[in-house]
Amino acid sequence: MTGDARASTTPHPPSRGTLYGVGLGPGAPDLITLRAARLIEGAAVVAYPTLAGADSFARSIAADLIAPTTTEIVMDVPMSVERAPAQAAYDKGAAEIARALDAGQDVICLCEGDPFFYGSFMYLFARLSDRYRVEVVPGVTSVTACAARAGMPLAARNERLTVLPGPLPEDELRARIDGAESVVIMKVGRHLAKIRSVIEGLGLTGSAVYVERATLAEEIVLPLADAPETAPYFSMILLTKGADPWL
Repeated sequence: MTGDARASTTPHPPSRGTLYGVGLGPGAPDLITLRAARLIEGAAVVAYPTLAGADSFARSIAADLIAPTTTEIVMDVPMSVERAPAQAAYDKGAAEIARALDAGQDVICLCEGDPFFYGSFMYLFARLSDRYRVEVVPGVTSVTACAARAGMPLAARNERLTVLPGPLPEDELRARIDGAESVVIMKVGRHLAKIRSVIEGLGLTGSAVYVERATLAEEIVLPLADAPETAPYFSMILLTKGADPWL
C-alpha cells in the first residue's frame, strides 16, 4: 500500500502478515472507500469489535464484501464504565491477530468511521505496531457525515472547529463551548439532557442541530430544540455560533 496509508517504521520479518486498520465510514456501505473495499474483498482474515455480545456494527457495514471463506476474529468488548474489562478484550483480540500475522496472513481490522478518530483500532495499534507492519486506511468520519446530512458547513477560512466528547463534565462542556466558534459534540447518548441544558444556558439552542444515525435508514436530523428526550450512542450535536444553521 502507498499514499496516505500509514505504516509503522520498525522493520519486520517479510514472512509476517500486515495488519490493516480499515475505516468503513459512518454506516452507509456505499461510503466505504475503494481502497477499503478492495482490502476487505481480498481478506483471508478480518477482525472487528462487538459490544457486549451484540452484533457488530462494523461488520454490518462491510458484510456484502466479506467472503464466506474469510476467517473472522471477533473482539467482544464488555459494556462497563471500568477500563479493565475492555482492556482485557483488546489484549485477547491483539493476541489472536498476532497469531494470524505470525502465520503470514494479512489481517483486515474493520473500523467504524476513521481508525484514528475516536476509533477502537487505536487500542490494537498501540499493542501491535511495534512488532508488526501496520497500515491505516482512512475513512469518512461521523463529523463530516453529520455535517453533510444536516447541510451545515462547519468551518471556513480561519474559523476554528472544536470537537468535544459528550461525557465531559458539565462545567468543562460549558467553558469549552462558550470559548469556541463551531462545535461538534460526539458520544451524546445518555448525556443528551446535560448537553442540552448547557447549550440552553448559553443561549445557543437556536444554533444547534441534532443528528442521529447519520447516513443510515434510521437517520434523524432535527433542530436541537426538537430533538428526542433520549439519544443513542451514535448521535451528535453540531453548533455554529452567529448563524441560523438552517439558512
